[in-house]
Amino acid sequence: MLYLDRPAWPWRGRLWSHLISDVSYAELHAFAEALGAPRRGFDRDHYDIPADRFAAAVWLGAQVVPSRELVRLLRAAGLRRPKHLVSPRPPAPR
Repeated sequence: MLYLDRPAWPWRGRLWSHLISDVSYAELHAFAEALGAPRRGFDRDHYDIPADRFAAAVWLGAQVVPSRELVRLLRAAGLRRPKHLVSPRPPAPR
């Protein structure tokens, strides 16, 4: 199942939602692709979705839940990847 919170997170002059799957990252990536979200929107265990795509995500089947519920669902599914446990990306070659 796919879930997202309401767009409440400001960044770069826009509001954003978080989109997660409690099944797999493969399900999450496939849904994000159908939504038209770029892969660069993936952050460890969720996609950052701009407010203008919120209605489309709901129409495609994502369930709206509070932000705290997203974290609980990720933990219960074993898919939570906290920032402090994720290895930093190596610098891009110049």
